Amino acid sequence: MRGYLGLEVRRTLRDPGFVIGGIAMPVLMYLLFTNLGQDESGWRTEAMVGMAAYGALGSALNTGGGVAEDRAIGWLRQLRVTPMTPRQVVVGRALTGTVTVLPAIIAVLLAGGLLNGVRLAVWQWAAIAALLWLGSIPFTLLGLGNGYRLSGQTTGVANMMCSMGLAVLGGLWFPVALFPDWLRVLSRYTPTNRFAQLGGSVATGHAPTPGTVLVLSGWLLAFGSYAVLSYRRRAADV
Repeated sequence: MRGYLGLEVRRTLRDPGFVIGGIAMPVLMYLLFTNLGQDESGWRTEAMVGMAAYGALGSALNTGGGVAEDRAIGWLRQLRVTPMTPRQVVVGRALTGTVTVLPAIIAVLLAGGLLNGVRLAVWQWAAIAALLWLGSIPFTLLGLGNGYRLSGQTTGVANMMCSMGLAVLGGLWFPVALFPDWLRVLSRYTPTNRFAQLGGSVATGHAPTPGTVLVLSGWLLAFGSYAVLSYRRRAADV
C-alpha cells in the first residue's frame, strides 16, 4: 500500500496539467475576482476560502483522470492480480488525492496572505488548511468513481462538469447571499457549500457547525460507495 501510494503521488505532482489547472488557475481566479470587485477585507477572506476550496475540488477530481488513464494502459488489470482488495485500491487512490490537494489549498492561502493582505491568527491559517484538506476526501472519491466507471475522455468531461457545477451551486465563485431563495436552500445541501463552510467558519473565529459535518459525512458515504462499486464493476470486465 505504501509503495502504491508513493508511486501515485509522484506521478500526479509531475503532471504539468495538474500544476497549471490545479494550482495556478485557482490563484489567478482568486486574484482576479478580488481585485476587480469589492475592495473589502471580509470579501477577500471569504473569496480566499472559497477559491482554496475550489482548487482542492479540482485537484481531488483530477485523481479520476489518472484512474481512467491507468485503465487504458492496463494498470487496473495488474492491480487485480495483487493481494490488494477493491477497498484497499480505492483507499490508496483516495489518499493520493488528499495529498495532491494540499498544493492548491496552500497556494491560494499564500496569495491571500501575501498579496491580498488577509490577516488571520496562526491557528486560523493552520485550521483552514487542515479542514479543507480533510474535507476534500468526498470529492476525491467522486473523481475516482467517475474514473473507474467512465472512459478516459468521458471522465474528463464529467469531472469538469462536476467541478464547475458544484463550484457554482456551492457558492465557491459567488456569494450564496446573491442566490434566489430557492437556490440558496438547495445550496445548503451541496457538498461544496458545506466544504467551504469548514474554512469559512474558522476564518470568522467559529467552529464548523454540526450540520456542516453531518452533510459532508453523508456525501462522503455516498461518494465512497460510488467509488467502490465503480471499481468492482470495471474490474470484473478486465
